[in-house]
Amino acid sequence: MSRIDPARIQRLLRPQSVAVVGASDKPGALGASVLGNLDRHGFAGPVYPINPKREAIGARPCLPSVDALPEGVDVAVLAIPRDFVLDTVRGLAARKVGGAIIFSAGFAEGGAEGLAEQAEIGRIAETSGMVIEGPNCLGLVNYVDGIPLTFVETPGRKPEGRRAVGVVSQSGAIAAVLSTVLLARDVAVSYSVSTGNEAASGVEDYVDFLVDDPHTHVIAMVVEQFRAPARFLAAAARARAAGKPIVLLHPGKSSAARESAATHTGAMAGDYKLMRAKVERAGVVMVDTLEALGDAAEIVLRCPAVTRPSVAVLGESGAFKALTLDLAEAIELPLAPLGDEDSPALRAALPPFVPVSNPLDITAQGLSQPSIYTDTLAALAADDRVGAVVAGIIQGDPVTAGIKVPAILKAIEAGAAAKPLIFAGLDEGAEMPAHYVASLREHGVPYFPSPERAFRALAALTAAASLDLTDDSPAPAAVPQLAELSGVVPEYRGKALLGPLGLPFPDARFAASPDEAVAAAEALGWPVAMKAQAAALGHKSDAGGVALNLADADAVRAAWSTMFDSVAAYDASIVLDGVLIEKMGARGTEMIVGARNDPEWGPVVLAGFGGVTAEILQDVRLLTPDLSEAAIAAELMKLKSAALLAGYRGSPALDVKALARLIRTVGAVLLAEPRIAELDLNPVILYPEGQGVVALDALMLLEG
Repeated sequence: MSRIDPARIQRLLRPQSVAVVGASDKPGALGASVLGNLDRHGFAGPVYPINPKREAIGARPCLPSVDALPEGVDVAVLAIPRDFVLDTVRGLAARKVGGAIIFSAGFAEGGAEGLAEQAEIGRIAETSGMVIEGPNCLGLVNYVDGIPLTFVETPGRKPEGRRAVGVVSQSGAIAAVLSTVLLARDVAVSYSVSTGNEAASGVEDYVDFLVDDPHTHVIAMVVEQFRAPARFLAAAARARAAGKPIVLLHPGKSSAARESAATHTGAMAGDYKLMRAKVERAGVVMVDTLEALGDAAEIVLRCPAVTRPSVAVLGESGAFKALTLDLAEAIELPLAPLGDEDSPALRAALPPFVPVSNPLDITAQGLSQPSIYTDTLAALAADDRVGAVVAGIIQGDPVTAGIKVPAILKAIEAGAAAKPLIFAGLDEGAEMPAHYVASLREHGVPYFPSPERAFRALAALTAAASLDLTDDSPAPAAVPQLAELSGVVPEYRGKALLGPLGLPFPDARFAASPDEAVAAAEALGWPVAMKAQAAALGHKSDAGGVALNLADADAVRAAWSTMFDSVAAYDASIVLDGVLIEKMGARGTEMIVGARNDPEWGPVVLAGFGGVTAEILQDVRLLTPDLSEAAIAAELMKLKSAALLAGYRGSPALDVKALARLIRTVGAVLLAEPRIAELDLNPVILYPEGQGVVALDALMLLEG
């Protein structure tokens, strides 16, 4: 699906004329709800109700069919059953309608017939130039101009020049929910678009529009499957360059969720981890819950950007302090290190019996000394080690709030909100005067009903802020003679091709006979390993295709005979090319490095701990090939078992730099060779610092 001309999207999102196919005045009917929304919002352009069974709806005459429309209507809303949609879309194209919104479900998610009809809708859109939203969507709301093209009753809440969030969601229900949540917090929304099955326009098209839209400053998204990943990454890069943060909720971590996405939106299940690695490198903020999506979107809209990944917490309870420390560790929320010796301004703001710490517990001192809120917040705002502040306040009652909040507002007015500051009430449901909440928000301070929500949103934002998004891609490393090969490349050929590019393999020789195997072993030096070689033999160990620690010629000859017999017994169709003889090396820590050129997302490298439990523990990281060696090493130190890399209980630190160099070389190969569908180096043996790394196996799968 190619990028849609923004002028065509403009006709859909900001129409001057609207047709409602299936218009009605029956309460609850979709067509009636659309008309009601348009009337309630005072849409001033022409509205064309279409219903062959009615002569008029209210004061508007009804047209009998889309064929009676004047040419060039901007958008048509289809509030009709699925069986009538395809012919209606054909009729709209004939009348040169600019866009169409299809509510009906039962297309790609409804079986082969529905899938074929959806494909035809896409073809019509492509040939006619019509922008089609849906099918299986709830439509859109243009809050900027007051144009609700949806059957959900929509309040009229124009941004009126304020900073606003644009909502893009494949799920129509969640788009409506998120808009409701944001508006209830007095967060302006510019547009809310539900894309549904995306027959002819996708989330990428609407993100592109919002990046250029002067009324949109933050983009909040719910996506179950990116159908055009490369286009989304390009749009995300444009958003980042424009200073418009994207906050994304992407269901699909679990296999059950992926299956649900396929039935819900007609999407094929994607690889969540791969998607996440790619979009985070594009600067997108990832969240894990709908609640966090709204919370993070509000923070980035109201507050300055989180530029330093460290948080300070102001509290009034020792128990809250302990709970915060527990949660911060669990959700990987970085807390700024603050203490008496290195925080003079904060120390001066506190009474002698209150130690400087983070979280900071000022006890109940604020009730008798309200200035403590003003002074501590000012000190935290001035501390360069602090990237954001959460004030976890016990609100109590209007009298208590009247003591605390004015002192907090005094600090805010003096500049404490120059970095993100969030007011979070510990006692949700306490009677907090509405004018205080409004004043906090007017000053760019979100008001949260609980600190936990603030912490989870900030964990996502600080994680994004901690990433160095500099593109440090290596020079592509082309593989000589690769064009001559296809399919599975056996180990001995793969190593011969990749070794000269800098990938470290053991000294080895290929042997096509027992005599050649003995000669190879004698040349390499005893002991040696023998490995069966054939493109069809993916798992050599399972077939008895590996023999280790062969100490002399007799052992090599015996292993040859046994190995060929074992492989034949395992699968008689496999014909071995021969064997690879390798010099046995020292033991080390088993790692795994794999890579793939995903046809949609592009190249990615997987690295982590290997061994027999690798598939069970899955202690791995997905890395994009644009990372520097230092950034790769930093990612490796985020592995769950990273303590083993640094040296554990007296064991030496391992050569992480050498492993990072190997990973970067693999990335360079994939950047040069998109035909490499998969490259598997497993195991990779990592030695103590300064002693390097060696890949014991190499398996390549080529496309074409």
